[in-house]
Amino acid sequence: MAYTINDECTACGICLPECPNSAISEGDPYVIDPEKCNECEGFHDVPQCVDVCPVECVDHID
Repeated sequence: MAYTINDECTACGICLPECPNSAISEGDPYVIDPEKCNECEGFHDVPQCVDVCPVECVDHID
């Protein structure tokens, strides 16, 4: 599975350096590449984008 960033994103950029797979990039305003996102498996216990987002704009793709 992967995550996506919804319209609530304020483009603060906090998530960019936290992603161990470089799956997050600037887009509309930020996007997560589902091909690169592995929910931080093997790196962290919880997905870092979810953990650091101040506005909780990261959603799980089902």
